[in-house]
Amino acid sequence: MTRAISLHNVSKTYGRAQRAVDRFSLSIDPGEFVVLLGPSGCGKSTVLRMIAGLEEITEGELLLDGEPSNDVAPRERGMAMVFQNFALYPSMTNRANIGFPLKLQNPRQDNTEHVENTARMLGIESVLDRYPGQLSGGERQRVAMGRAISRRPSAFLMDEPLSNLDAKLRNHLRAEISQLTRELGVTTVYVTHDQAEAMSLGDRVAVMRGGRLQQVSPPREVYALPENVFVAAFIGTPRINLLQAVVHAPLEGRMSIDLGRQRLPLPEPLSPDHQLLRIQQGRQIIVGLRSEAARIAPPSRARPGEVALSGIVEHVEYQGHEALVHFNTGSRPAVVPDLESARPGRAVPRRRRAGGGGGGGGVGVLERLKERATGHISGPVVALDEPGPDTDFPAPRGPDRPAITAGDLVVRTGPDMRLRIGGQVPLLIDLAHLYVFDHHGRRICPLPKEIPGLDV
Repeated sequence: MTRAISLHNVSKTYGRAQRAVDRFSLSIDPGEFVVLLGPSGCGKSTVLRMIAGLEEITEGELLLDGEPSNDVAPRERGMAMVFQNFALYPSMTNRANIGFPLKLQNPRQDNTEHVENTARMLGIESVLDRYPGQLSGGERQRVAMGRAISRRPSAFLMDEPLSNLDAKLRNHLRAEISQLTRELGVTTVYVTHDQAEAMSLGDRVAVMRGGRLQQVSPPREVYALPENVFVAAFIGTPRINLLQAVVHAPLEGRMSIDLGRQRLPLPEPLSPDHQLLRIQQGRQIIVGLRSEAARIAPPSRARPGEVALSGIVEHVEYQGHEALVHFNTGSRPAVVPDLESARPGRAVPRRRRAGGGGGGGGVGVLERLKERATGHISGPVVALDEPGPDTDFPAPRGPDRPAITAGDLVVRTGPDMRLRIGGQVPLLIDLAHLYVFDHHGRRICPLPKEIPGLDV
């Protein structure tokens, strides 16, 4: 029997240290494949271990099939775990490793047929009488999965099971895991920091950051409708372009988004999304552009909804089937902390007001309370750099400019595109794929209905 799993405001604290998991809530339907995704140390493995009963829950409630289960012993939960380090007994044959859980349940029962059927399902029937040390990494992981399958669990809990394998084998086993779990129809919770695994495996993806849940959605929606700038930056390859900007909404004239040295004029009449930007007039925002939202073409070839921009070619990454071109558009990138680390980063210090004293270091009590309140949403999300000295755009290439820099805008092109490093290139930006986030990192637009082809 497959199992429904629900966590309600679950937290985990180790001593007096910062919470590893903070008020985590998630409901998983029977037979659903849910992936916990996030940077290393964000608390996703701790959540998995609390579901398994290997970690005590500090606060909150775990429900299994609707029944409170915080105090249920691990062996009584009917779950099987698969770890990244295989955890096989080296002195046992692979046959004995797969059949070991069954032997514990009933030492006198002959499980030969069941073990062989499990091995056949995984394609390892020819290595049953060998030892784990005689197998490749992929074969050892299949044996570990066979041991989990053999006990007919109500749920699979997988903790980065493919992270120790090479890329080619990871891709192969990823497809096998997807097919196997769907054939068995068993509820699966899968932990990974690899977004490719999450997007290809999960019915839903739960993105975590600093012990907190950021978003739970199907893979396509997580990519197309990120709820905040952290999710937008964590999902997608290459990483989304995030630029600091300011909205200009004059009473007379066309509304635009100021990127620093260039502006994106918004088409008239304004779409429902762009009308929302009026309330951001004069405020700092973050503009998000995926690499496919821009293309290299002159303004004369603009399609409806596209606006012109230009950039200097800084670097070209040839990928074989495509190329990623790094441009300098004169914009200032927005920095997103914690994409690779565990704890939320420190907020950028505010400037002390002229003549402002007090023990708050220039930050008033109300502002500290406001920062604390927004921090409970997802922690500090973006760090907006202080404006640098004004420079003309485009800046000429010379001895003071490095030959290769990261640029501020990455655009995906075909592999046959020939571009000269340092050359100025016309770009067209598709405003239908423009993301806008406020300075706390929360998405302002697009509205769900504005994502083409996405039914939510």
